[in-house]
Amino acid sequence: MSYNIRIVSTYPPRRCGIGTFSRDLANALEHFTGEVGNIRVSAIDKDGLPYAIPVDLTIDQYNLQSWKDGIKHILARASENPNPTIILLQHEYGLDPDDKGNDGDGINFIKMAKAFTEQGLTALVYLHTVLNEPDQHQKMVLQELANNSDGLIVSVESAIQTLESKIYGIDHSKLKHIDHGIRMQHPSQYDRLAIKEHYGLKDQFLVTTLGLLSTDKGIQYGIRGYGRFLSESCTDAQRRQMIYVIAGQCHPDFVKANGGKEYAEYQAALNNALEETELRWCKTKEPLGLDFDDFDVVFLDSFLDESTLLKLYGATNVMLLPYLNMYQISSGILADTLGSGRVAVTTKFRCALELIHSNKRCPDGMVISRHARGILVDPGQPSVEQIAEALDYLVFNKDRRLRMERQAHQRGYQMRWYNSAWSLLHHIDFIREQKELKTGRGITFRREKTSIFQKGKHTFTQDKL
Repeated sequence: MSYNIRIVSTYPPRRCGIGTFSRDLANALEHFTGEVGNIRVSAIDKDGLPYAIPVDLTIDQYNLQSWKDGIKHILARASENPNPTIILLQHEYGLDPDDKGNDGDGINFIKMAKAFTEQGLTALVYLHTVLNEPDQHQKMVLQELANNSDGLIVSVESAIQTLESKIYGIDHSKLKHIDHGIRMQHPSQYDRLAIKEHYGLKDQFLVTTLGLLSTDKGIQYGIRGYGRFLSESCTDAQRRQMIYVIAGQCHPDFVKANGGKEYAEYQAALNNALEETELRWCKTKEPLGLDFDDFDVVFLDSFLDESTLLKLYGATNVMLLPYLNMYQISSGILADTLGSGRVAVTTKFRCALELIHSNKRCPDGMVISRHARGILVDPGQPSVEQIAEALDYLVFNKDRRLRMERQAHQRGYQMRWYNSAWSLLHHIDFIREQKELKTGRGITFRREKTSIFQKGKHTFTQDKL
C-alpha cells in the first residue's frame, strides 16, 4: 500500500522560503514510487498566481471561507482514493491571519488539523518557527496543533526541548526531529574554480549572502563587519581580490509592508553602512561581464533561480549569515551551505547552533570549536567586530578553512533531501502503526496507596535522554 501525500503550504511561483521547502520535499518524495502514490499541494496564495501540478487547489490566505472550502476539497479528494492520505501542514504564524486579516493571529491551521484527524486522516505539522517566549496566542496555537494532529515535526532537535518544556508542555511522543534537506548532492557537482572563471571571479575570494532579503537578515551588520575586515586586515592589493556578493531580492511582502515604510528604513540602513565603511559597491541584475576588481560589494538584485543559486553555493568561499531572528529553527540557506561543503559565518540562531555547533554550550562572542563546521557570532552590533575577526581567521588560515569545509560536508551529506524524505516516510509508518495498535484486555491498575518506589520516594539513577 502506498500513501497519497497532501501538502498545505505556500508554493512556487510564490516567493517564499517555506514554498521552496515544500517544493523540494515534494520532489524528494517522488523518488519513492513504492511508498508514495501521488503528491498534491494546496497552495496558500494571496496574489492570484498561476500554479501547475502538483498544485490542484489554491487557498486564499485572507479569505476564511477559502480555508473552509480547502478542508472540504481535501477531504473529498481523500475519500475518492483507496490509498491512505497523509496531510503535511507547513505552519508559519505569518501565513495564518484571523478574520480581520491580522497576520499571525489566526487558527486556520488548527481547524485544518482537527478536521482531518476527526475524519481518520493522518495529519502532521511541520513547524517553521518555535518561539522561546511566545505570547498567549502563539503558545495556544502550537499546543492545539499538537492536540489536534498526529504530531509536530521540527528541523532542529533543540526545538523539541523547548516544545516539551514548561513553556509549551507538549508531550514528547508528539514531537519528531527530521533534518531540513539540502539540494547539493556533492560539492563536485559545481567546481568552484570553473564557476568563478565563468563569472569572472577566478582570482577572487568570494564572500556571499544569499536568499530573500529583509530587515531580519542583518545585512547592514554584514557590510560593516566586512568593511572592518578589509580596512584592518587587507592591503590594497589583497582588497582587490576580495568581493562580497549579496544575492537576492527583497521579500515582496516586506517591500509592501506598512506602505513601504520598513523597506525605506531598511534601504537607509544599508546606505548608511556603505557610506560609513566607504566600500565601493554596485547593484546589478546580471554578474556576467562585471569588473569585480572595481568593487568591494556587489548586490545581485534578482530572484535566484535554482541553477544560479547552486552555482553561487559552489563558487562561495565563505557564506555570511548575520541574521537577527535568533528563534529561526529552519534555514535552507544554511543547510545548503553545509551540503555544498562551504563554511558559514553566522549568528547564533537556533538552526545555526545545531548545525554548526551541535547544540554545545555557546558562550558570548565569536565561537570556533575544535570540530566546527563554521564560525558563530553574536547578532546585531556586536557581530561587526566578530565578523571581521572571523573573516580574518578564515581568509588567512586556508588549511583550517578547508578542514571546516570537509566537516561541513560530512554533516551536509546526512541531510540530503532523499534522506529527509525517507525519514518522513518511516515516521508516517510508525504513526499509523501506533494508531492501529490495540491495548488488549489487560487490567488497568490505579495507584491506591503511596509507595517508596514512586518518583521522589526512592533514590535511583536515571539516564538523561
